Amino acid sequence: MEQDGPDICAMSFEEALRSLEDVVRRLEGGEVPLDESIALYERGEALRRHCQARLDAAQERIEKIVSGPDGKPTGTAPFDAG
Repeated sequence: MEQDGPDICAMSFEEALRSLEDVVRRLEGGEVPLDESIALYERGEALRRHCQARLDAAQERIEKIVSGPDGKPTGTAPFDAG
């Protein structure tokens, strides 16, 4: 069953996105038994949350770019994800 796939927390954004796309394709195909469909949907939701968290973290890092008095980027500030 797909539920036993790789640990989502250890996946890169790209890996999680590919897995999510696979889940969507399988569900849209309509050939998956009901119980497996439910497990796939749950895994898909976990993958979606993981991807969103990775995107949110990237956005925060981008927002940490430090601007000088003239508004031009002068560097970055340390990002604390914790």
